[in-house]
Amino acid sequence: MPEFGWEPIIVTVHERYYEEALDYNLESLLPQSLRIIKTKAISTKPLRLIGDIGVRAFYQLYKAVVKLIETEQIDFLYITIPSHFTALIGRLAHFKTGIKYGIDYIDPWVHQWPGTEKKFSKHWWSMKIGEWLEPIAVKKASLITGVALSYYEGVLERNTALKTQVITASMPYGGEENDVKILKKTKSKPYLFEKKNEILDFVYGGAMLPKAFKPLEMVMKAISKAPNSFSNIRIHFIGSGKSPNDSHGFNIKKLAIKYNLWQTVFFEYPKRIPYLDVLTHLIAADGAFILGSTEPHYTPSKVYQAALSQKPIFAILHSDSTACQIIEQSRVGIVLAFNGENDLLAISNSFDNKWNSFLSFRSGFNAHTINAEYLEQYSAKAATKILADALKKI
Repeated sequence: MPEFGWEPIIVTVHERYYEEALDYNLESLLPQSLRIIKTKAISTKPLRLIGDIGVRAFYQLYKAVVKLIETEQIDFLYITIPSHFTALIGRLAHFKTGIKYGIDYIDPWVHQWPGTEKKFSKHWWSMKIGEWLEPIAVKKASLITGVALSYYEGVLERNTALKTQVITASMPYGGEENDVKILKKTKSKPYLFEKKNEILDFVYGGAMLPKAFKPLEMVMKAISKAPNSFSNIRIHFIGSGKSPNDSHGFNIKKLAIKYNLWQTVFFEYPKRIPYLDVLTHLIAADGAFILGSTEPHYTPSKVYQAALSQKPIFAILHSDSTACQIIEQSRVGIVLAFNGENDLLAISNSFDNKWNSFLSFRSGFNAHTINAEYLEQYSAKAATKILADALKKI
């Protein structure tokens, strides 16, 4: 990003070592001048002993990073996690070369998620390993960033010396307006659903969070009490399955069947589809459906995609999520807020009123009603400036 005074080099793993669904169209969105260095990784074939790409590619990534630092004028090493294990590359590279490094918490490393409460389970061990490794990884860090303060606040509390040692920055993952412009030039059409007269389609794009199922059940419970009110509504869950490549790995089907809403109101396409394809379906839809977690730190990047697609948003979010303010202040949607695990009934009790408010909001919604000036602070360019300013301080 020359306008910010620095040129990034991306070190990543060669795509043939990934098991996840890869989106090759993403490359068309990158500037031609961006330098990308790809490394190898331990294969999962013929025997899959370790799945985490950060472990399988750790040594190769480390070697590539150190070689770059030693042979070129590299000023700073910036590591995004997960995979959380790659955060240790920063500490090792610092020890080897003296380079300053930072860690971007796309997701918290040490926190409780479903399964961690069971002692000696896989999830419990994963959390414990994080508790042991995180202090080592962050000890010499110069920068800690995240989507919001809540994403990395825990690491500062667990490692109090960091508070006087590091620069911190919160950078909501904003939308890139150019993505939508490029997509519209391709004239792509949705292929998972077909638009029908008098039917309103809403898109939820992305994985299901472990702690989002209970809020979703409250929604289904509320709709099941008056299903006729939703006879012309379809909510499409895209890429929400149990694994990226499994087209039959349904996550919400069982719940929708329980409330007699499967393929009447709720539809699911479990397999991940490319980012630009998700945008295509969102642009074709009548609005975006955003479902948050019972955890307050969750701030969905889907907000910015929907706003750039100029689609109204109906969101169900923890009241402490920063996305609540973003949606309301930018006038892109309606939020049904609840206060975590102990306030789930607020969702089912308030759903009808909020949904009717949303339908009224939607009828008067257009590109001119969006507070574009407010939303600009959450653009990809604005997020990049926050990072550049933090790097300058370092």
